[in-house]
Amino acid sequence: MLYYKTETTSTNDDARDRQYGHMDIIWAEHQTSGRGQRGHSWHSHSGENITFSIILTPTFLPATEQFLISEIAALALVDTLKEYDIECRIKWTNDIYAGDNKIVGILIEHTLAGMNLSRTVIGIGLNVNQLSFPEELPNPTSMAVERGITFDRREILDTFSTKIAALYDLLESGQKEAIESRYRMSMYHRDEQHTYAYADGVEFRATIRGVRPSGELCLEHEDGIVREYAFKEVEFVLPHKVHNKA
Repeated sequence: MLYYKTETTSTNDDARDRQYGHMDIIWAEHQTSGRGQRGHSWHSHSGENITFSIILTPTFLPATEQFLISEIAALALVDTLKEYDIECRIKWTNDIYAGDNKIVGILIEHTLAGMNLSRTVIGIGLNVNQLSFPEELPNPTSMAVERGITFDRREILDTFSTKIAALYDLLESGQKEAIESRYRMSMYHRDEQHTYAYADGVEFRATIRGVRPSGELCLEHEDGIVREYAFKEVEFVLPHKVHNKA
């Protein structure tokens, strides 16, 4: 079910309320405390984009495999955007890029019950009809910027709901390898040598060779050794832009 709000603090915070159940979506025109990964705030013009949270209850999934939720969320967004002729890639861990520009941000928060997941809230900010962005943002884009037309936001949200439901069914039926394979194939700069930076700013060249089931990024360095990096340990260095953390 879709719940629409003109304003709230954060749809992810709202989604913690147990009145909302599996596959429910909370969509807000404006979030006073919207947030992204790494504690960053999320900038969105009211009435132009889609900022929402969807609730899942993947009680069958071990906590050690929680990255599969990131994978189906990202793939659902890639599939949604493809419906509107916008080809995108997934920048590890779960930003969505059109070319070298960010079009979607995702923030996922889990609750555990023993060794398994209990409840998951996926917060999504999708830039739809916004044409101008704050100067401090390094590389934003939107569907309208990419296509030069205005989109029906409710229609896009309905498309996403269909896409993620289909991928969730695949996950629940145990088709994990198919999901992981699709995620790897959709990765931004997969199998291309690119510049990365450690947390201390030291840069290096490496090639994405995939991602571990537990979520670590696999980078092949110039010496031929493949090393694994957890979230926050490395960042992409985007062309002609400031560092944008992976």
